[in-house]
Amino acid sequence: MAFDATKQEVLNRGIPPDSFLQQLVDWGRKAPDDIFEKNESHDIYTNVVGVLGPWQSLQHRRAALLEVMRVLAGFESSWHWDAGVDTTNPSSDTPDTMEAGAFQVSADSMAFGPELKNLVLSKVGSTDGTKFQAAMKQDHQLAMEYVARLLRRTVNHHGPVKRHEIDEWLRRDAVAEFQALLLPT
Repeated sequence: MAFDATKQEVLNRGIPPDSFLQQLVDWGRKAPDDIFEKNESHDIYTNVVGVLGPWQSLQHRRAALLEVMRVLAGFESSWHWDAGVDTTNPSSDTPDTMEAGAFQVSADSMAFGPELKNLVLSKVGSTDGTKFQAAMKQDHQLAMEYVARLLRRTVNHHGPVKRHEIDEWLRRDAVAEFQALLLPT
């Protein structure tokens, strides 16, 4: 797979590695449609519609969420799957509040929706904070589905999303590239 527009720089974090982008596209191809369908909630799509919308199709929505995930992982971890706790966050002091993985999610975010807790239970077998952290670092497919579903529930768990800090780094040409990359080969 050739990446061009999706290799654009994010903040002062550099550019995403091809391996990260490949995993993102692979996940995006097989991710369940319900993750990307319209809903009535204020979610990631209503948060970035002015930057990447208006939404033209389910495939466009799918590609736009991949672009959000590309930029968010840059902000949160510089695309490092094994990133650990945010040492600058004073509330990251328990296994349930400590962030983990490329998207820096914490176990307490499962409270935003029953599907989040059910997803973790089905893949990890437990909602224990320490096991959650390990899973977000090791099971990249789980981490991507989890953050996508979380962003559909709330934009408040990730500061860069909530404060619209990611917006200036989101790229329409990257969305177009993701759409092309998502097509069957």
